[in-house]
Amino acid sequence: MSMPTALRVFLSYTPQELAAFYSQEALATLGRHAELVFNTGGTVLDGAALAAAARDCDVVIAHRSSAGLRSTFEASPRMLAFLRGAVDVSTIDIAAASEHGILVTHATAGFGQAVAELAAAMMFDLARGISRARAATARGEAPLVAKARELRGSCLAVVGYGVIGRAMAQLGRALGMEVLLVDPALGDACDGLPVLPLQAALARADFTVCLAPSVAATRGLFGAAAFAAMRPGSFFLNLSRGELVDEDALEAALDSGRLGGAGLDVGSAPDQQPAPRFVGRDDVVTMPHVGGMTHPARHHQAQDTVAQVLAIAQGRMPDHAVNPDAGLRLRRHFADVAAAAARPSSAIRPNPTAP
Repeated sequence: MSMPTALRVFLSYTPQELAAFYSQEALATLGRHAELVFNTGGTVLDGAALAAAARDCDVVIAHRSSAGLRSTFEASPRMLAFLRGAVDVSTIDIAAASEHGILVTHATAGFGQAVAELAAAMMFDLARGISRARAATARGEAPLVAKARELRGSCLAVVGYGVIGRAMAQLGRALGMEVLLVDPALGDACDGLPVLPLQAALARADFTVCLAPSVAATRGLFGAAAFAAMRPGSFFLNLSRGELVDEDALEAALDSGRLGGAGLDVGSAPDQQPAPRFVGRDDVVTMPHVGGMTHPARHHQAQDTVAQVLAIAQGRMPDHAVNPDAGLRLRRHFADVAAAAARPSSAIRPNPTAP
């Protein structure tokens, strides 16, 4: 069934975000099936401002920086669906969207390998003191590189065995590391790897990588007690979400020398970036929340939103809906389109001579 007119789709991405996060291949495909409207102002949009910018559009594809607030949905009488171009929907008021009959979807995790590879790069950096040596050299100092650690033979604790955790464990094994898993959803072993309670794993690990999901039970998972349980001189990495770590406790563990260093791709700064207090420390490797910033990873998530738009254009409910039962506007839209398609075209006149 074809649509009488093309869907109008608003992409909330700023020009910089569009270039960095939405693959050109996916954008080209989307443009062949929908009328695209862009955020050309360069300002991150949310709330009523997002609704105003998308007022003449049927679908919004929202970058992770654009929050879908109650004020967004209250001021969007035309909006059929709000598609998140990322996995995280924590900044979308799902209840408000549902009250207004607006479907909310998200993209799937195509960034497991990308994030795991960044974690491995951080482990190499911390083990060999690469960033420390570079910083000392830049200051005109003779870099003092202590006896470095090899990853082979070291113990790696993977906390959270999801898409990224599986990729991380595979890399650890390939590097010759002893790999321990921490995940309450697992039994005593998984994929041939031992599963330990958190405290027991921390006591054995040379490198602990936090990859657990952000849920109520994991907020502040790594606090003073967790850092005290870690092996002296070991390394801690967080590539999950900033709220899983008590940053005061992490800073204290680094200052005391309890930890040998840390690797952070996330934190409490805007857009989940590492907090300023850790940026520039010689014993911390930081990246600005770019773990999933590889071409395959960003194309995967962009392509998910393209597939969702195509499903809507073809009269189907899209995959990966957060509130599938609440998409009443979309169902009415499908019914209206079907009814219009069933009506005879006014351009076709009946044959008066026909029997």
